[in-house]
Amino acid sequence: MKYVKATIAVVITLALIWALQTKFGMLPPIGKFLNPCNGFWQNAESKHLKSETLKIEGLQKPVTIKFDENRVPHIFAQNDHDLYLAQGYITASDRLWQMDIQTRSASGRLAEIVGPKALGIDRYHRRIGMMYGAENTLRGFMKDPQVRTAILAYTEGVNSYIHKLTPRDYPIEFKLLDYKPEEWKPINCALLLKLMAETLSGYSDAPQMTNVLQKYGPAVTRDLFPDYPFREDPIIPAGTKWNFKPLPIPQPSKHFLAQQSGINATEKVEGIGSNNWAIAGSKTASGYPMLANDPHLSLTYPSIWYQVQLTAPDVNTYGVSIPGSPCIIIGYNNKVSWGVTNVDADVFDWYQIKFKDNNRNEYWYNNRWNKVSKRVEIIKVRGEQPITDTVLYTHQGPVTWESESKKPARSYIEMPVGNALRWIAHDESDDLKCFYLLNRASNYADYRKALTYYATPAQNFIFASNDKDIALTPNGKLPLKYKDQGKFILDGTDPADDWHGWIPAEQNPTAKNPAQGYLSSANQSSTDQTYPYYINWHFGAYERGKRINTRLAAMSKATVDSMRNLQTDTYSIFAQDALPVMLKYIDASKLDEDQLKVLDMLKHWDKYVTADAIGASFLNEWWGNFYKRTWSDNFPENQNLKLPTRDRTLQLMIQQPDSKWFDNLKTPVVENCGDLLMQTFAGTIAQMTHKYGKMGPKWQWGDVKETYINHLANIPGMGVGKFKAGGTGTTVNALIDGHGPSWRMVVQLGPNVKGYGVFPGGESGNPGSFFYDNMFTTWRNGKLNELLFLNSANESSKRIKTTLTLNTK
Repeated sequence: MKYVKATIAVVITLALIWALQTKFGMLPPIGKFLNPCNGFWQNAESKHLKSETLKIEGLQKPVTIKFDENRVPHIFAQNDHDLYLAQGYITASDRLWQMDIQTRSASGRLAEIVGPKALGIDRYHRRIGMMYGAENTLRGFMKDPQVRTAILAYTEGVNSYIHKLTPRDYPIEFKLLDYKPEEWKPINCALLLKLMAETLSGYSDAPQMTNVLQKYGPAVTRDLFPDYPFREDPIIPAGTKWNFKPLPIPQPSKHFLAQQSGINATEKVEGIGSNNWAIAGSKTASGYPMLANDPHLSLTYPSIWYQVQLTAPDVNTYGVSIPGSPCIIIGYNNKVSWGVTNVDADVFDWYQIKFKDNNRNEYWYNNRWNKVSKRVEIIKVRGEQPITDTVLYTHQGPVTWESESKKPARSYIEMPVGNALRWIAHDESDDLKCFYLLNRASNYADYRKALTYYATPAQNFIFASNDKDIALTPNGKLPLKYKDQGKFILDGTDPADDWHGWIPAEQNPTAKNPAQGYLSSANQSSTDQTYPYYINWHFGAYERGKRINTRLAAMSKATVDSMRNLQTDTYSIFAQDALPVMLKYIDASKLDEDQLKVLDMLKHWDKYVTADAIGASFLNEWWGNFYKRTWSDNFPENQNLKLPTRDRTLQLMIQQPDSKWFDNLKTPVVENCGDLLMQTFAGTIAQMTHKYGKMGPKWQWGDVKETYINHLANIPGMGVGKFKAGGTGTTVNALIDGHGPSWRMVVQLGPNVKGYGVFPGGESGNPGSFFYDNMFTTWRNGKLNELLFLNSANESSKRIKTTLTLNTK
C-alpha cells in the first residue's frame, strides 16, 4: 500500500511540475513566471542606477553615455558606426520587447507568440504587403553608404544587448507571453517605418465613396463631397505664388466615373493627426525663431517615442527616435530644429482587377493578359500547424482578397474583394537619409536637401534656424495624378488609371519666411485651390489649424510658455462655428425647466473644452445625435457609404436649412434643420439625464469622454488606464480616446539653443522601473521638461546622474 501512495505522490508531483512549466491559453507558465531566479522578480529596478563600464561586441572605439535625471541617454561616440551601434544597444536595453512585438506585428508574425487569435492581423499585414514594402525599402537603405552604416551598426548594437541576456534578464512581457527575443535584423528597422506608414497613410475611403457614387450618381456625390471644404485655413498661406512651371496634368481615364460594385474598406480614425508651427524672431521675445511640434498618435506604455541625444564628430542632435530605428525623427541641434505632422496625401489606392478565369493566373491590363505573380506566406501559429497563404500580385501591388471564398468571415480590417492595392509604402525608398541629414543640418539649404530623400508617409516638415529662417513643406514622394484620381475605386485594366510619375520634389508646396511671421500645420488642406497638382480631395478638419493661426497672429514677444500654452489650448473653433447656429433654432418657449437650464448653460459656456466643461459634453452628444439623424436615413450603416463631413453638414445648416437631407423619411411631415435641432436637443438632455442624472458634475467632459493610456499589449495594470482630461479631436490639445499628443516639444533657437519636451510615460519599457511612467504627470499637467543638451562628454551638469562607458571587446 505504501508503494501505491508513493507512486501517486510522485505522479502528482510530476504533474504539478509539468503544469507549472506549461503555458495554458494566455497564462504564462506559472513556475517560470514565479521563479525567484529567472521570473518577474528579476524585473524590479532601482531608481538609483550605478555608473558602469561594459565591453560590447562590434565597437571600434570607446563610447560614453551619460544619463540625466529622466534616464535620457546622451551618447558620445567618435564615429558614426559607434554612434548608431550605441543607440541600438541603449534603446534595446530600455525597449527591447516593444521593438520585438512591433516588428512582429508589422511582418505578420504575432500568431507565433499569442496563437490563432492573432491570425486576422497577421493575414492583414501580409496581404497589404508590409514585408514586401519593407524589403523594397531596405534595398534602398543598403544602396546609401551612410544609411547602410547606420542600419547595420544599429542592428549590431541591438544584438550585442540581446546576446548578453539570460532568461532572468528578459523584459517582463517575454516572461508573461513565454517566448524569448530573437536576433535583430536590418529589415526590422524598415518594418518599423512601414508600421508608421500604415498608421499615417494606410487607409482609403475610395470603396465607400464608390458606393455613394453608385447609389446617388455624380451630381449628388460632387455636392455632398466637394473637393475643397466650406471653411479652410490652409497650411501654405492662401495666396502663395508658385514659382515653377508645373508638369502636364494627366487626363482622367475613360472609366473614371464608372459604376462600381459595393465594397468595404477601412477609413481614417479621427484623432490621428498632429500640430506643428514655427514663429519668426520678429514675434518672439528673444528675436530668434521658435518651433513647436506635438504629433498626435496612439498613447501607449511604453511610449511610441524614445528620447536620446546623439553626438559624434559631425553631429550633435537631441530629440525623439522610433525605438528600433536609428537617428532622431523630431528634434534639434545647435543650429536648426524640425518637426512633422501628417499630410494625409492620397497614396493608398484600390484597383478593380479583371482576372482571366477562376485560376487567377492572369489579369487584363493594357489590352492584353498579364501574368500574376504569387507570394507564398507561411504563418506560424503557436500550438497549431502553420498556415500557408498565397497572395497574388499585379503590377499595382497585392490583391488583398482575390475572391469572396478566400476572404474570412470575420476580418481584422475590411478590404475590398478583387482589388489590388497601390501604396507608396511598397516602393523602394531612402527615408532615413532625410533624418540623417536633418540631424546634421545647419541651414535652410540643408533642410531642403534632406527633404528630397523622404518618401512616405508624406509629412508637413516644419523648420526654424539660427539664421532666423522659418519654413514649412508638405513633403514626400507624391504621385502625379489627375484630379480626384483615387477618390473612387480605379480601373485596374487601364494604364490611364496608373500613377503617372511624381510631383518634382522642388515643386512640393513650400513657404519660407512669410510676411505674417509664422507658419503652422494641423493636418488641414496643404494649399489653397491654386496649387496645380492634386494631393488629395480631403484632409483633416480646419479647426485646429484655424485656432493655432489665430493665436500665432496675435502674438508678440512670444516666449516658450506662449508656445507651451498654445499646445495645451482647448478652445473649440467647432463650438464657435456651430453652437450659435444650433442655438438660434431652439425655441425657449417650448422647453421645460431642466431644458431651460441646459440652454442657459450653453449660452454662457466659454467654448473651452476643459475637463470640467459641461458644455463640451452636451455639444458633443447633441451634435452626434443631430449628425446621425441627418444622415442615417439616406446613408444607412449596412450599405457602407461614406458620410458627408462635419464641415459639409455645418454648411448645409447655415446655407440650406431646408435641405432635403434634414427630412426624416420615416415621418409623414417634412422636417428641416430647425426641427431636427429641437428634437435632438430634447433627446440629448433625456439621454444624458438617463445616463448621468440631472445636469451636474457628472456631465463634466473629463468624466464623460474616454481618455486613457494602455499598455502596448493591453496588459492590465501596466498602463495608466482612464484619467480625467480636457481637449478633443478638434482642439489644439487633441486628446481623444487613446490618442493624443505623443510628444510635446518647443525649441527656442538662438546662440544657445534650448529645447523643452515631454511624452507620457518614461524612457524605460520596464513596468518595474521608476522611469517607466515618471514623466506622465508632467505631460498630463501640460508642463514641459527643459531638455539637457550637452556639447561634449566632458561638459559637467548636476543633472547627469550616471555614466555608462562602452569599450571594445
